[in-house]
Parts: sequence; C-alpha cells; structure tokens
Amino acid sequence: MTRRISKGHQRVDMVKIKNARNLGVTFSKRRVGLFKKACELCTLCGAEIAIVLFSSDGKVFSFGHLSVDTLVERFLGRNLPPPNNDVHNQQIVAHREAGIRELNTKLMNLEGVLQMEKNSRESLREIWKRADVVWWESPIEELSLFQLQHLKKALEILKQKVEKEAQMVNNNAFPFQTLGSAWTTPNCAR
Repeated sequence: MTRRISKGHQRVDMVKIKNARNLGVTFSKRRVGLFKKACELCTLCGAEIAIVLFSSDGKVFSFGHLSVDTLVERFLGRNLPPPNNDVHNQQIVAHREAGIRELNTKLMNLEGVLQMEKNSRESLREIWKRADVVWWESPIEELSLFQLQHLKKALEILKQKVEKEAQMVNNNAFPFQTLGSAWTTPNCAR
C-alpha cells in the first residue's frame, strides 16, 4: 500500500497566477473571504464599508453596508448626511416584524386546520350517537365524503392490525411446522 505524501500547508508567493482556471478559483475564494470579513467588521464595530471588485473577466462584485451607492456618494462628497443608526435599527426591527408576521400567518393557518379537524371529529361523534346500531351497521349513504375517507383509513389500519395479529398467532401457536422440524421424524415413510 503506497501512502500519498502531501506537501502540507506551504507558503504561496505573492505573484500573479498564470493559469486562468486557478486564477478564477482563487479570486472566488478570496472574494468570499473578503466580503465575510467586511460583514463581520460592520456587525462588530458598526463600520460603514463599501467594496467594489473587478475580476480579470471584467465582472463587477460589490459589498456595501448600508448601501454601496450611499457610501460612494458620501465618499465623493455629494453632501449627503451620514446615515443614522436609527435607520439601521429600523431595518432590523422591520425584518424582525416581517418574520413575526410570517409566523403569525402560519400559526393562524395551523389553528384553522386544527379547528377543522375538531369539527370533523365532532360531526363523526354526532353521527355515531344518532345511529341506533353500531357504527359499522349505519347506512354509508348518510356519511359525507370526508367521513367516508376517515372510515376508509380506519378500516385500512384495522385490517393491518388484524393481519399482524393473525401472523403473530400463527407464528406462536405452531413454531415447529417448518420443514424438517422436531415434530417430524427424518425417515418418516408415508
């Protein structure tokens, strides 16, 4: 078995990469790292950062907190007032409130589904109470589609349980009924 010998973590010389594919990969990785560090700096220190990158292909990538345009206009001296931290806080609050509204909508939908299930349960109970006979002898024509679907599902589950129970009874009652079991003698003539 041959072992691969790696060169480990080596120092990279700071010269332009000549291979176009390696250049693109390195640019993408370094760009992501740079944007991540800028985001961390904004979050931790409250700094206002704008980064504009042009790749060797001519593509433009930018990062800005709060906005690249606002920061560039301020840098160029277009007399824009510095952004207010209240604006940043308002954006955070607005984002949080949007999440809360979305969760409230989901909660209301789930409560509606729960109420529908409770209503269907109550209607099934009423049908069973009104029936003079046991529920499986009541006329099927009186049941709604929803109630029939529940009845079908209940019967399928009951069928599975009966089959499982029957199989367990057969396995436990006659454990030696396999070919060549202890109940038969090996040289039994018929």
